[in-house]
Amino acid sequence: MTADLPLPTLLSRLLIAFTIEFDNEFEHRSPHRTTAGAAGGPRRGPWLVSQAMWANFMQFIGADGVPLHEVDGLARITNLAGLERWGYIAVEPDPADGRPAPPRRDWIVRPTPAGRRAQEVWEPLAGVIEDRWRARFGAEAITTMRDALQALVTRFGTGLPPYLPVVKNQMFAEVVRFPQRPPAAGAGPRADLSVLLSQVLLVFTLDFERESVVSLAISANALRVLTGHGARVRDLPQLAGVSKEALSMAIGVLTRRSCAVAGPDPAASRGKLVRLTPRGLSAQDDYLRLLDLVEQRWRARFGPGEIGALRRSLQSAVGQHDGGRPLLSLGLRPYPGGWRAGKPYLRQTTALLNDPSGALPHYPMVLHRGGWPDGS
Repeated sequence: MTADLPLPTLLSRLLIAFTIEFDNEFEHRSPHRTTAGAAGGPRRGPWLVSQAMWANFMQFIGADGVPLHEVDGLARITNLAGLERWGYIAVEPDPADGRPAPPRRDWIVRPTPAGRRAQEVWEPLAGVIEDRWRARFGAEAITTMRDALQALVTRFGTGLPPYLPVVKNQMFAEVVRFPQRPPAAGAGPRADLSVLLSQVLLVFTLDFERESVVSLAISANALRVLTGHGARVRDLPQLAGVSKEALSMAIGVLTRRSCAVAGPDPAASRGKLVRLTPRGLSAQDDYLRLLDLVEQRWRARFGPGEIGALRRSLQSAVGQHDGGRPLLSLGLRPYPGGWRAGKPYLRQTTALLNDPSGALPHYPMVLHRGGWPDGS
């Protein structure tokens, strides 16, 4: 029941669904490479990346380039080294700088030819997806959702990135002051729906994480599905809705914090079991308590009418069905040959299409190298 879902879960499901649809479209339209090989054209394309890399970095890099020190904050919430290694940007000394050895901070970040082609594909996609959502969920429903999100974002002030930052260290959200740069691609001032969803979710996350010993990304996905009796590691991707790589990182954090222990599965000849320790069970209780507490504080801070309106608008989209089929699933089907359409992700994709509310994660896992389901 959507009425029982925490506010960040509602925000997360819609943001992840938007991202999957955005990424599927980019994968379909743009030359790229993955572990499966080259796709999308005769030329060797860059390594496939997700919306976060476009929204928080690539859209701000014009054809003439920008000094590295001007986008240092952007680099720290994305993956500068990855974007360079994967073929989207070049970071080089400025030819106009006459110094024999200028410091790296004064070097210029430029999109490569492949990066410029990717920018051309990325630039209209958020508008394309939002138009699809208006047709799918109803223009009035999406306008109502936009208005409710925008009312909060306006009160947050400036400095929030357009998309969730890549999680770091103990997987907490690490946010630096975001420079107010206009997009190099010339996009208008109106924030797309994914920006509004992301910024509201990010502020809730920061409020939650000020008082939590476990990050919201780990709490909502890994901690939520573990028990004191134990769960098989191989079952966790289906239970949590995220990749085994993301879960391996999360379980590693929980075990180092003495919240979980992992060992051989006594009921099987192979495989591992992960169970929560008493400290982990206490952290699980704290997660649920803090979710409710932060939402109560938001009601006091922003007004119960505004938070209630936001909740209803999110619930309307997440809970809409047509002939028994969740409308949310209509945008989640990958193109044939897409990475979500094949092994080892086909099982999770199928579950997502059949029951998005049951299979979607409770929080995006924005990792530096991507991951299931909202990455590459």
